[in-house]
Amino acid sequence: MNARSVGLPDPEAMIACPVCDTLHVAGDVPDGAQARCVRCGTVLMSPRRGAMTRILMLSVTAAILMIAAIFFPFLELSAAGFRRTSSVFDAVASFANGGMAPLSFAVAVLIIALPLLRLVAIAYAIGPMALGWYPAPHAERAFRWAEAVRPWAMAEVFIVGVGVALIKVAGLAKITLGPAFWAFAALVLVTVLKDSFMCRLTVWKTLEERRRS
Repeated sequence: MNARSVGLPDPEAMIACPVCDTLHVAGDVPDGAQARCVRCGTVLMSPRRGAMTRILMLSVTAAILMIAAIFFPFLELSAAGFRRTSSVFDAVASFANGGMAPLSFAVAVLIIALPLLRLVAIAYAIGPMALGWYPAPHAERAFRWAEAVRPWAMAEVFIVGVGVALIKVAGLAKITLGPAFWAFAALVLVTVLKDSFMCRLTVWKTLEERRRS
């Protein structure tokens, strides 16, 4: 279904297309249906039954995988009789001193802190509503922050970069992938699945409706 474009919209009953900024009336969309922009066809709302419960479960799963990916062995390198096992936390700590400290800080923030905090913020904002309760205090602020830092949470970029690096190192040493590598790979898949279930406009609308009731 298409959302209805309006000429003089009520500011409290309108939504703007995130792609072309066309204004639409924010009407009710049945579960399983989609509201699309009348100009460019971008999906504006796509509510699904039980989506918040799935998002909450996937966020908790992703947080557990993130913790495992940080502290469990990531990979093992063997070359010339030497063997070294390292985790993501070990890699960050090893560059914490000297001229590589800024790189260590960037990795810690973008690869570890922001993705984990974003998952916690999403679970905090959506969790009570998934259970049928009223929104938690400052849930809107937590969800807004989670959306704002989404481009900077780069766990997916990290696993792609690691894959490229492993291809280059494979000819120099024997590489054994540890459980943290597979946890990171599963984390990427869970994150993609979580985002596919999330209709952000529906979350905002539910937050407002539950807060007023």
